[in-house]
Amino acid sequence: MHLGSCPAQPYIPIYLIVLGVSSLFGLFLTYTQDSGEEGSVHVLISASISVVQVFTLCWFISGTVWVYSIYPPNYSTSDDKYCQRTVYQFALYFTSLCWLLVKGSRILAGQHQHCDKCYDIHCQTPVEAEVSCVVVKCPKNCSATLHMCKEEEHLLLCPNEKVPCLNADYGCPFTMLRHRLAKHLEVCPASVVCCSQEWNRWPVSDANVAFYRNVSGDPRAEGHLDVATALRDQELLFRSIKMKNIFPELMEVIEEPALRDLATGGTSPVDGLGSSSTESDCVGMEDEELSQEEREALAKNGNVESLQKYRSWEGMFRKEMRGCDQTVKNLDKPTDSSNSHRETRDSHQSLENGATGLAPWQDGVLERVRKEFNSAESTMYMVHNGAMLIDFGQLAACTPRERDFVYGNLEPIAVQSVRSFNVPTSYRAKRHHLKDPTRNVKKTHQSVDTTDLGVSVEDLPKSDEVSATLLCSLENELRGHQISESAGADGLYVDVGTQTYHFSSAPFRPDASLADVTADKPTALHLHIQAESVTRRHNKTNSAFNYMCGRFFRRDEYHSHFKNTHSDIQAGVNGWMEHRCPLAYLGCTFSQTRLHPAGHRAVIKYCQALSTFALRPVVSSSLCEGGETLSPLQNRARNLDPLSGLPCEVLRHIAGYLDSLTLSQLAKVSRLMREVCTTLLQERGMVSLKWKKKTYSHGGTSWRCREKVWEFSCGFSTVDRWSFSDTPSMAEHLKACSFYQREERREPVALACLEEVTEKRGERIKHKR
Repeated sequence: MHLGSCPAQPYIPIYLIVLGVSSLFGLFLTYTQDSGEEGSVHVLISASISVVQVFTLCWFISGTVWVYSIYPPNYSTSDDKYCQRTVYQFALYFTSLCWLLVKGSRILAGQHQHCDKCYDIHCQTPVEAEVSCVVVKCPKNCSATLHMCKEEEHLLLCPNEKVPCLNADYGCPFTMLRHRLAKHLEVCPASVVCCSQEWNRWPVSDANVAFYRNVSGDPRAEGHLDVATALRDQELLFRSIKMKNIFPELMEVIEEPALRDLATGGTSPVDGLGSSSTESDCVGMEDEELSQEEREALAKNGNVESLQKYRSWEGMFRKEMRGCDQTVKNLDKPTDSSNSHRETRDSHQSLENGATGLAPWQDGVLERVRKEFNSAESTMYMVHNGAMLIDFGQLAACTPRERDFVYGNLEPIAVQSVRSFNVPTSYRAKRHHLKDPTRNVKKTHQSVDTTDLGVSVEDLPKSDEVSATLLCSLENELRGHQISESAGADGLYVDVGTQTYHFSSAPFRPDASLADVTADKPTALHLHIQAESVTRRHNKTNSAFNYMCGRFFRRDEYHSHFKNTHSDIQAGVNGWMEHRCPLAYLGCTFSQTRLHPAGHRAVIKYCQALSTFALRPVVSSSLCEGGETLSPLQNRARNLDPLSGLPCEVLRHIAGYLDSLTLSQLAKVSRLMREVCTTLLQERGMVSLKWKKKTYSHGGTSWRCREKVWEFSCGFSTVDRWSFSDTPSMAEHLKACSFYQREERREPVALACLEEVTEKRGERIKHKR
C-alpha cells in the first residue's frame, strides 16, 4: 500500500487511502438512503451523509496542500526526502483533475465575470472565453434579452415556460405556462379546502318536552330543515359519547382465564383447562407471590394465546428482574461499619434519654424520623400525623397565629373551569382546616335501604339512559366536573360524592357508545333545533356538544358553500327561512319554508344519507305522466332509462350543467353514467388524499398517503338571491291550529287604569267650571 514510500510527505499515501474509503462509504450511505423507508433510520443516514461529505471536503483540501507543498519531489531513493513516483504522480494527477472538474463545471454553468453583473440589453462587450458571451433573446418568445450563459437560469422565471402545477405532488395532472399558474390555482382540483365552521347544540330542557315529544312522533317533521340537522348532530353526539367514560361502575366485566389456574394446570379453551376469573382478580394476582413450581409451569406453558393481557406476564418478570438488580447492587455496595456503630450509639442514647418510638407525642420524634428514614418516608409521616404533631407542639403551624392568612402573595392563575383551579405555591392552610381527629363529633353507621318504601327492587323507577348521559355530559361541559365528584377540602381531607343510576340496559359493554345503547329504541329528538355559533370563550378541547362541518371542497366552490349553507340556510332556519308556528312552545309541529332560490325551480332539502343540504328541483306533474317505472335491476342490466339511449356527447353536454352533488349521485346510477361523469372529473372534480398509519419495526409511526382519489364534492348550485315562496300566511294556519284556543267574551271588561283616567278627567271638568 506504499505507506512508507514517501518520506518527503508521509501523509500522501494516507490521504489517498482515506479519501477512497470515505468516498465509497458516502456512496453506500446514499444508496441505503434511496432504498430505505422514512423514519428515524432515514434521518440518521441523512445526518451521516452530511458528516461524511464535510469530512471528505476538508480531507481533500488538506491533501491538496500536502501534494503541492513538495512539488517537484525527488524520486531517487538515495535521498532521505524522496517520494515514490507512482504514488506521488497518482496523487498529483487525481487532485489536479478534481480541481479542473470544479473549474470546468463553473465555466459550463455560465459563471462569466462580465455576465454576472451585466443587465444591459444592448451590451456591446466583445465575446471572450471565461469573461463574456453573446446577447440573445429568450427562445420562448417572452421578449426578454439576456446573455446566452443565463438561458438556463432564465427558464426558471420565464412566463412562457411549461411547468407542472404547484399541487402536482397532491394529484393535479395539469401542465401549463408559468403565467397561467395563478389563474389555474383557483380551479385546481388538488387545491382542496376543508370547511371549519363550528356550532353548538345543547340538550333539551324539561320546559320544552311537549314540542320535542310531538316532533319525535311526527314523521313529517323529519323533512323540516331544523329537525333534520338536529337529528344528524344527535347521531354524531351519540356515537362520540362512550358509556365507560360516564358510568365506569356500570361496565360489564369480561371474564378471562386466570393466571394461577393456568400455572397449576387448570383447563383453558385451548388445552382443556376450564377455570376463569374476573379482570380484578388478574390484576390483584400480580401482587401475590407465586411459588417456584408455579412460575416454571407458567413459563413452560406454550398456550399464551389464551391470555388476554400480556401485562400480567410482563409485570411478573419485571418484578423479578428489579429484585435481582437490587440484590446485585446491595452485594456490590461495601458496608460502612462506622455508620452502623454511630446508628447503634444514637439508638442507645435515645433509650437512655427516655425518647423511644415514633409516636407523635414522643420528644424529638421528627429528628429520629429524619435520621432513620429517607426524605420520601419522612414526608409521608408528616402528612399522616401533621395534625397531632401540631397539637403536641412537635411541629409549628404553617403561619403564626398573629399573621394567619391564606395566600402569601398574589399569583396570576389561568382558570378554565371551576375544577381546573390549581392551588398557588404560596398557599398557607388556615388553622381550622387542620382538624384534630380526637375532637370529631361521634358518628354512627346506619344502613339505608328501600324497604320502607314498600316497593321491590325490580319495581323501582329506572333512569333513562339518554337523559342521564346527556345530563352528566352537560355538567362536565359547563361546570368542568362530573355530578357528585369527589373534591378535596384541604391537603388531608376529601369530601366523597356519590351518584347512583339504575338502567334497564345495564351493564354496558366496555366499548359501547350511547348510540349502541339506544339502537333498539325508537328515534327521539333530545337536542335543541336551534344551534348557536361558537365564540372564542368556548373551550372546544373536550367539548361533547361542539360540531364542525368538516366538508372538503374545491377552492372555487368553498365561498358558495359557506354563503349558502352556513350564512343563508343554517343561520335562517331559526325563523327566517324555516318559519314555525308561534305556538310551538305548546307542542305544535307545523312549519313552512318561506324562501326558495330565485331563478331556480327548486326547494331546499336536507339529505340524511349524505348529511348535507341539496337543491331538489320542482318537476311538473305533466312530465311524470305516462312514464314507465323500471326496477333498479332492469335499469342496471339493460340501461333502459330514457337517458341511456342518447349519444355520449349529448350526455356529457347535459352533465356539464349539473352541480357537483348531482354528479356524484349520477355516477352511481349505471356504468354508462359513471363513464360520462368520469370525463368531467378533471374539470369539476377534486383530488382527495387517503392517509394510512404506518408502524415501523423500531416502534415509530408515521402517516403516509395511501392513494389519491378523484371524486366530486357535495356542493350544490350557487344561489345568489332568495325569493319568498307562494305559501299562505301563518295566520291561515292559526285559524286551524289545534293549539290555538280562543276565549270569547261578550261582557264588557274594565281596562287597566280606566278608573284613574275617569277621575282625572272629572277633576279637569270641575276645574274649568
